[in-house]
Amino acid sequence: MKLTVLVDNNTFIDKYFYGEPGLSFYIEDGTEKILLDTGYSNLFIRNAKKLGIDLSALTKVVISHGHDDHTGGLPHLLEHFDTSSFEVITHPDTFAEKRRGDLLTGSPVSEETMREKTRLHLSKDPIKISDHITFLGQIPITQEFEQRPEMDTRKTPEGYVPDFILEDSALVFETDAGIYIITGCSHAGICNICAYAKELFKKPILGIIGGWHMKKMDERAEKTIRFMKNEGISEMYPCHCTSFAVKAAVHQVIPVHEVGVGLKIEW
Repeated sequence: MKLTVLVDNNTFIDKYFYGEPGLSFYIEDGTEKILLDTGYSNLFIRNAKKLGIDLSALTKVVISHGHDDHTGGLPHLLEHFDTSSFEVITHPDTFAEKRRGDLLTGSPVSEETMREKTRLHLSKDPIKISDHITFLGQIPITQEFEQRPEMDTRKTPEGYVPDFILEDSALVFETDAGIYIITGCSHAGICNICAYAKELFKKPILGIIGGWHMKKMDERAEKTIRFMKNEGISEMYPCHCTSFAVKAAVHQVIPVHEVGVGLKIEW
Protein backbone atom coordinates (compact mmCIF):
# COMPACT_ATOMS: atom_id res chain seq x y z
CA MET A 1 0.00 0.00 0.00
CA LYS A 2 1.13 3.52 -0.82
CA LEU A 3 -0.22 6.58 1.01
CA THR A 4 0.42 10.21 0.07
CA VAL A 5 -0.64 13.18 2.19
CA LEU A 6 -2.49 15.66 -0.04
CA VAL A 7 -3.83 17.97 2.69
CA ASP A 8 -2.67 18.53 6.26
CA ASN A 9 -2.19 21.49 8.58
CA ASN A 10 1.56 21.25 7.93
CA THR A 11 3.88 21.10 4.93
CA PHE A 12 7.47 19.90 4.84
CA ILE A 13 10.37 22.36 4.71
CA ASP A 14 11.59 22.83 1.12
CA LYS A 15 8.53 21.05 -0.28
CA TYR A 16 6.51 23.60 -2.24
CA PHE A 17 2.97 22.59 -1.41
CA TYR A 18 0.13 24.39 0.35
CA GLY A 19 -1.36 23.39 3.69
CA GLU A 20 -4.70 24.14 5.38
CA PRO A 21 -6.51 23.02 8.55
CA GLY A 22 -7.96 19.92 6.93
CA LEU A 23 -7.01 16.42 5.83
CA SER A 24 -6.89 14.38 2.64
CA PHE A 25 -4.94 11.19 1.91
CA TYR A 26 -4.43 9.47 -1.46
CA ILE A 27 -4.03 5.70 -1.07
CA GLU A 28 -3.10 3.00 -3.59
CA ASP A 29 -3.72 -0.68 -2.89
CA GLY A 30 -3.24 -2.82 -5.96
CA THR A 31 -5.53 -1.45 -8.68
CA GLU A 32 -7.65 0.53 -6.19
CA LYS A 33 -6.97 4.27 -6.00
CA ILE A 34 -8.63 5.68 -2.91
CA LEU A 35 -9.15 9.21 -1.64
CA LEU A 36 -9.77 9.55 2.11
CA ASP A 37 -11.44 12.93 2.73
CA THR A 38 -11.17 16.09 0.65
CA GLY A 39 -9.83 18.73 3.03
CA TYR A 40 -11.42 22.16 3.32
CA SER A 41 -11.13 23.47 -0.25
CA ASN A 42 -9.78 22.56 -3.70
CA LEU A 43 -6.30 22.25 -2.21
CA PHE A 44 -6.27 18.45 -2.50
CA ILE A 45 -6.58 18.83 -6.29
CA ARG A 46 -3.84 21.45 -6.52
CA ASN A 47 -1.40 19.47 -4.39
CA ALA A 48 -2.21 16.21 -6.21
CA LYS A 49 -1.37 17.90 -9.52
CA LYS A 50 2.00 19.07 -8.13
CA LEU A 51 2.67 15.55 -6.88
CA GLY A 52 1.85 14.02 -10.27
CA ILE A 53 -1.20 12.16 -8.94
CA ASP A 54 -4.06 11.66 -11.41
CA LEU A 55 -7.26 11.97 -9.39
CA SER A 56 -9.36 11.21 -12.48
CA ALA A 57 -8.29 7.58 -11.98
CA LEU A 58 -9.88 7.33 -8.53
CA THR A 59 -11.88 4.16 -7.88
CA LYS A 60 -13.08 4.93 -4.32
CA VAL A 61 -13.67 8.02 -2.17
CA VAL A 62 -14.08 7.52 1.57
CA ILE A 63 -15.34 10.26 3.88
CA SER A 64 -14.29 9.76 7.50
CA HIS A 65 -16.98 12.07 8.92
CA GLY A 66 -19.08 15.11 8.02
CA HIS A 67 -17.09 18.10 9.28
CA ASP A 68 -16.22 20.70 6.66
CA ASP A 69 -12.44 20.38 7.06
CA HIS A 70 -12.88 16.87 5.61
CA THR A 71 -15.81 17.45 3.21
CA GLY A 72 -15.14 21.03 2.07
CA GLY A 73 -13.47 19.79 -1.10
CA LEU A 74 -16.47 17.75 -2.24
CA PRO A 75 -17.95 20.51 -4.46
CA HIS A 76 -14.61 20.67 -6.30
CA LEU A 77 -14.48 16.88 -6.62
CA LEU A 78 -17.96 16.88 -8.17
CA GLU A 79 -17.11 19.78 -10.48
CA HIS A 80 -13.78 18.59 -11.87
CA PHE A 81 -14.10 14.80 -12.15
CA ASP A 82 -16.35 12.15 -13.64
CA THR A 83 -17.95 11.06 -10.39
CA SER A 84 -19.68 8.09 -12.03
CA SER A 85 -16.26 6.43 -12.25
CA PHE A 86 -15.83 5.93 -8.49
CA GLU A 87 -17.81 4.81 -5.47
CA VAL A 88 -18.23 7.01 -2.36
CA ILE A 89 -18.22 5.16 0.97
CA THR A 90 -19.20 6.70 4.29
CA HIS A 91 -21.52 6.45 7.31
CA PRO A 92 -25.26 7.28 6.90
CA ASP A 93 -24.96 10.35 9.18
CA THR A 94 -22.09 11.99 7.29
CA PHE A 95 -24.19 14.40 5.21
CA ALA A 96 -26.53 15.52 8.02
CA GLU A 97 -26.61 19.30 8.43
CA LYS A 98 -24.32 20.42 11.28
CA ARG A 99 -24.35 23.83 12.96
CA ARG A 100 -22.45 25.82 15.54
CA GLY A 101 -24.97 28.56 16.17
CA ASP A 102 -25.48 30.22 12.79
CA LEU A 103 -22.30 28.69 11.37
CA LEU A 104 -22.61 25.62 9.16
CA THR A 105 -19.90 23.12 10.14
CA GLY A 106 -20.91 20.09 8.10
CA SER A 107 -20.64 18.99 4.49
CA PRO A 108 -21.34 21.68 1.88
CA VAL A 109 -22.84 18.93 -0.30
CA SER A 110 -26.10 17.21 0.67
CA GLU A 111 -26.79 13.49 0.63
CA GLU A 112 -29.34 14.06 -2.14
CA THR A 113 -26.71 15.69 -4.36
CA MET A 114 -24.21 12.94 -3.62
CA ARG A 115 -26.81 10.32 -4.59
CA GLU A 116 -27.57 12.17 -7.83
CA LYS A 117 -23.94 12.58 -8.87
CA THR A 118 -22.06 9.63 -7.39
CA ARG A 119 -22.42 5.95 -6.57
CA LEU A 120 -23.00 6.49 -2.86
CA HIS A 121 -22.67 3.60 -0.40
CA LEU A 122 -23.71 4.40 3.18
CA SER A 123 -22.92 1.87 5.88
CA LYS A 124 -22.62 1.59 9.67
CA ASP A 125 -20.95 -1.79 9.19
CA PRO A 126 -17.38 -2.52 8.08
CA ILE A 127 -16.87 -2.70 4.31
CA LYS A 128 -13.85 -4.16 2.52
CA ILE A 129 -12.96 -1.57 -0.12
CA SER A 130 -9.80 -3.15 -1.58
CA ASP A 131 -7.75 -6.32 -1.21
CA HIS A 132 -6.23 -5.13 2.07
CA ILE A 133 -8.21 -2.05 3.18
CA THR A 134 -11.44 -1.99 5.22
CA PHE A 135 -13.74 0.90 6.11
CA LEU A 136 -14.67 0.39 9.77
CA GLY A 137 -18.14 1.94 9.82
CA GLN A 138 -19.52 3.05 13.21
CA ILE A 139 -17.00 2.68 16.01
CA PRO A 140 -18.24 1.21 19.33
CA ILE A 141 -17.11 2.91 22.55
CA THR A 142 -15.13 0.42 24.64
CA GLN A 143 -12.58 2.58 26.49
CA GLU A 144 -14.03 4.27 29.58
CA PHE A 145 -11.71 7.28 29.22
CA GLU A 146 -12.79 7.91 25.60
CA GLN A 147 -16.44 8.87 25.57
CA ARG A 148 -17.82 10.53 22.45
CA PRO A 149 -17.57 14.34 22.61
CA GLU A 150 -20.60 16.56 22.04
CA MET A 151 -19.78 19.00 19.24
CA ASP A 152 -22.29 21.48 17.83
CA THR A 153 -25.74 20.29 16.69
CA ARG A 154 -27.02 17.93 13.98
CA LYS A 155 -30.28 18.27 12.05
CA THR A 156 -32.74 15.38 12.32
CA PRO A 157 -36.40 15.00 11.25
CA GLU A 158 -37.29 15.93 14.86
CA GLY A 159 -35.14 19.09 14.80
CA TYR A 160 -31.60 19.93 15.92
CA VAL A 161 -30.00 17.63 18.50
CA PRO A 162 -26.55 17.51 20.13
CA ASP A 163 -24.04 16.04 17.70
CA PHE A 164 -21.86 13.23 19.04
CA ILE A 165 -20.32 12.61 15.59
CA LEU A 166 -21.52 9.02 15.46
CA GLU A 167 -20.38 8.81 11.84
CA ASP A 168 -16.68 9.22 12.66
CA SER A 169 -14.81 6.26 11.17
CA ALA A 170 -11.41 5.11 9.91
CA LEU A 171 -9.66 2.73 7.54
CA VAL A 172 -7.62 -0.36 8.35
CA PHE A 173 -4.83 -1.67 6.11
CA GLU A 174 -4.22 -5.37 6.79
CA THR A 175 -0.93 -7.20 6.27
CA ASP A 176 0.17 -10.71 7.26
CA ALA A 177 2.13 -9.26 10.20
CA GLY A 178 -0.53 -6.90 11.52
CA ILE A 179 -2.72 -3.87 10.80
CA TYR A 180 -2.31 -0.14 10.24
CA ILE A 181 -4.94 2.43 11.24
CA ILE A 182 -5.69 5.42 8.96
CA THR A 183 -7.87 8.05 10.63
CA GLY A 184 -9.54 11.35 9.78
CA CYS A 185 -10.10 13.05 13.15
CA SER A 186 -10.72 10.16 15.59
CA HIS A 187 -13.74 11.83 17.18
CA ALA A 188 -14.77 8.29 18.15
CA GLY A 189 -11.53 8.07 20.15
CA ILE A 190 -8.25 6.83 18.72
CA CYS A 191 -8.11 4.01 21.30
CA ASN A 192 -11.71 2.98 20.61
CA ILE A 193 -10.79 2.82 16.91
CA CYS A 194 -7.70 0.73 17.64
CA ALA A 195 -9.60 -1.62 19.97
CA TYR A 196 -12.37 -2.17 17.40
CA ALA A 197 -9.89 -2.79 14.58
CA LYS A 198 -7.95 -5.27 16.70
CA GLU A 199 -11.18 -7.07 17.64
CA LEU A 200 -12.19 -7.38 13.97
CA PHE A 201 -8.84 -8.48 12.56
CA LYS A 202 -7.31 -10.37 15.51
CA LYS A 203 -3.90 -8.93 14.66
CA PRO A 204 -1.48 -6.52 16.37
CA ILE A 205 -1.54 -2.83 15.46
CA LEU A 206 1.70 -1.86 13.72
CA GLY A 207 1.12 1.82 13.02
CA ILE A 208 -1.27 4.78 12.93
CA ILE A 209 -1.53 7.83 10.67
CA GLY A 210 -4.13 10.58 10.94
CA GLY A 211 -5.76 13.03 13.33
CA TRP A 212 -6.44 12.22 16.98
CA HIS A 213 -8.43 15.36 17.87
CA MET A 214 -6.33 15.90 20.99
CA LYS A 215 -5.25 19.44 21.80
CA LYS A 216 -3.84 19.31 25.32
CA MET A 217 -2.06 16.97 27.69
CA ASP A 218 -4.62 15.80 30.20
CA GLU A 219 -5.70 12.55 31.84
CA ARG A 220 -7.23 11.25 28.62
CA ALA A 221 -4.01 11.95 26.70
CA GLU A 222 -1.94 10.20 29.36
CA LYS A 223 -4.21 7.13 29.22
CA THR A 224 -4.06 7.19 25.41
CA ILE A 225 -0.27 7.12 25.45
CA ARG A 226 -0.34 4.27 27.98
CA PHE A 227 -2.76 2.37 25.72
CA MET A 228 -0.44 2.83 22.71
CA LYS A 229 2.58 1.66 24.69
CA ASN A 230 0.75 -1.41 26.01
CA GLU A 231 -0.32 -2.30 22.45
CA GLY A 232 3.31 -2.11 21.31
CA ILE A 233 2.49 0.20 18.39
CA SER A 234 5.77 1.26 16.79
CA GLU A 235 4.93 3.57 13.87
CA MET A 236 3.25 6.85 14.83
CA TYR A 237 2.15 9.56 12.39
CA PRO A 238 -0.26 11.80 14.39
CA CYS A 239 -1.26 14.88 12.41
CA HIS A 240 -3.98 17.40 11.49
CA CYS A 241 -5.93 17.93 14.75
CA THR A 242 -3.22 16.60 17.09
CA SER A 243 -1.36 19.33 18.99
CA PHE A 244 2.40 19.67 19.32
CA ALA A 245 2.07 19.14 23.10
CA VAL A 246 0.42 15.74 22.57
CA LYS A 247 2.86 14.71 19.82
CA ALA A 248 5.80 15.66 22.04
CA ALA A 249 4.43 13.60 24.92
CA VAL A 250 3.86 10.58 22.66
CA HIS A 251 7.40 10.98 21.30
CA GLN A 252 8.81 10.44 24.79
CA VAL A 253 7.35 6.91 24.71
CA ILE A 254 7.01 6.03 21.01
CA PRO A 255 9.01 7.89 18.31
CA VAL A 256 6.68 10.16 16.31
CA HIS A 257 7.27 10.70 12.59
CA GLU A 258 6.77 14.13 11.05
CA VAL A 259 3.70 14.50 8.82
CA GLY A 260 3.05 17.14 6.19
CA VAL A 261 1.72 17.61 2.68
CA GLY A 262 3.86 15.53 0.34
CA LEU A 263 4.66 12.75 2.80
CA LYS A 264 4.70 9.32 1.12
CA ILE A 265 4.47 6.08 3.07
CA GLU A 266 4.68 2.49 1.84
CA TRP A 267 3.46 -0.28 4.12
